[in-house]
Amino acid sequence: MKGLKIVATGRYAPRRVVTNEDLSQIVDTSDEWISARTGMKRRHFCEEQEGNLSNAVSAATKALEKANIDKAEIGAVVVATFSGDYFVPSTACLVQQKLELPDETICFDLNAACSGFMFGLQVVRGLLLQSEKPYALLIGSEVISRRLDMTDRGTCILFGDGAGAALLKLDENASYTSIMGSHGDETLIYVPNQEGVPHTVHMDGHATYKFAVQTVPKLIREVAEKAKLGLEEIDGFILHQANARIIDAVARNLGLPKSKFFVNIEEYGNTSAASVAIALDDALEQGWCKPGQKILLAGFGAGKTWGAAILDV
Repeated sequence: MKGLKIVATGRYAPRRVVTNEDLSQIVDTSDEWISARTGMKRRHFCEEQEGNLSNAVSAATKALEKANIDKAEIGAVVVATFSGDYFVPSTACLVQQKLELPDETICFDLNAACSGFMFGLQVVRGLLLQSEKPYALLIGSEVISRRLDMTDRGTCILFGDGAGAALLKLDENASYTSIMGSHGDETLIYVPNQEGVPHTVHMDGHATYKFAVQTVPKLIREVAEKAKLGLEEIDGFILHQANARIIDAVARNLGLPKSKFFVNIEEYGNTSAASVAIALDDALEQGWCKPGQKILLAGFGAGKTWGAAILDV
């Protein structure tokens, strides 16, 4: 079975940095309160001239610069997002235009909230199995700052903007094992789209935490079992960066050292579909994970959705 190979990655965070101290000037909170409960210190917000498309293009450009391939060999662009600049056209179609990719490139957006990049891996692999071209571009990009109620400290402190990209190809020698799922729910985390209702993020924080710490360890065990691997055989775990306490709880539940879990939530906050992609690029850049290692990626979020994949870097 052909696995997925990560050819190159890239990430982008908007220039504007919003600190916990900045937020304390807006809502009743403090750096100490946010840090203790989430692990977050900073997040990035788009300025007026920036948006979902500019984030996505910047991250993709960095990945393509590292890969140094012929762009005409890219057969698909998939953007995982819930916060596109337009309802239509899709961000992916506009990425194709900006990057001057061939007109026959398949382009579309995918909305699975914070699991979007994971679902995207599954979709991209399926597209590559049918494609005459060797490469696909998977991007997670979000502009959540424009979907926040800045008077609600339960949500406005958590989220940031940004994008991560991965150039992928099939490889006979690469591994790929995945498990995806969902259990329809519109109450845990949602952004309403009804007339007269603010289109802002609503979240039940306690229920979200409970969902994550119950679902993710089970998901990790299942995908490892499917791959016929012991957890100790997996070199590193890169989870959706929703809350540092969730990641700590998952590590404890699995009986694994926290050092095996990459965390960069302090700098970016929760960037939803961009989260795993940003963390993956950051981990590779830091040398936290290295070529030849097996890593497990996992996401979870609104929907309720979840997904995990084991692959080689």
